[in-house]
Amino acid sequence: MTFITQAIETKYLKATDRKNSRIKATAWGGSVTVNYDYELNVDENHAVAALTLRRKMGWKGKFAQGGNVKGDGYYFVNVEGA
Repeated sequence: MTFITQAIETKYLKATDRKNSRIKATAWGGSVTVNYDYELNVDENHAVAALTLRRKMGWKGKFAQGGNVKGDGYYFVNVEGA
């Protein structure tokens, strides 16, 4: 069984003159940016961004979500086998 050793970090990106609000999910293996969905709450928007990156990377398993120190995003880590 292979475990993912990379954490996913998400961060809120505020709207600019050219782009709507977004959430960026980043790990060493890559990143994705998704538009903020106002039908969802904050936690759900960050989870969607992390899930989008997981799918892009082909990562499976259960992930736990926790807030970052700065309060502008979250970390997601694989908890299977923990």
